[in-house]
Amino acid sequence: MTLRTLAAVLMASGLLVSGAAYAQQPAAPPPDLNAIPDKMPFNTPYGMPITMERAQSVIQAAIAEANKRGWQMNVTVVDTNGDLIAFARMDGAQLASVSISQHKARTAVRYRRPTVVFENAVQKAGFTYILTLDDVIASRGGIPLVEGGKIIGAVGCSGGTGSQDEAVCTAAADTINKTQ
Repeated sequence: MTLRTLAAVLMASGLLVSGAAYAQQPAAPPPDLNAIPDKMPFNTPYGMPITMERAQSVIQAAIAEANKRGWQMNVTVVDTNGDLIAFARMDGAQLASVSISQHKARTAVRYRRPTVVFENAVQKAGFTYILTLDDVIASRGGIPLVEGGKIIGAVGCSGGTGSQDEAVCTAAADTINKTQ
């Protein structure tokens, strides 16, 4: 048997095994877009906008987490309207992520939810209509900043994978969100 034939046989048997395993998984029911929740989701009220000093401390927490992990990030903090309050681009962070970090923060504050919610809606639930909403980014790494039960701004991180962006963003947001 030639190496090419052996490779083809192994490849085909691997596909058959993984295909059989996949076929055994129960299919998730389609989401019910007509379901009416009892309460309004993501209805956290807005408060007074974050100050520049607090925004800079959120940025510093993000930078500390990114440095600890050896990642270069762009970090944005916006106010309750989604307008820029503070920004930092770490040395070596990719330039394309400057605007992406700002977009993530703006989406998180304007829609009053972490951007991972949009990512999950598109990737896991198949709600592709989400992509037609104005100013949405369906990528994790944007988190609202909540103090005293009110949104005071949001932080957005970009420069790594989605999970890296979210890890740094969570560490930064926790400086506000966990102090309540």
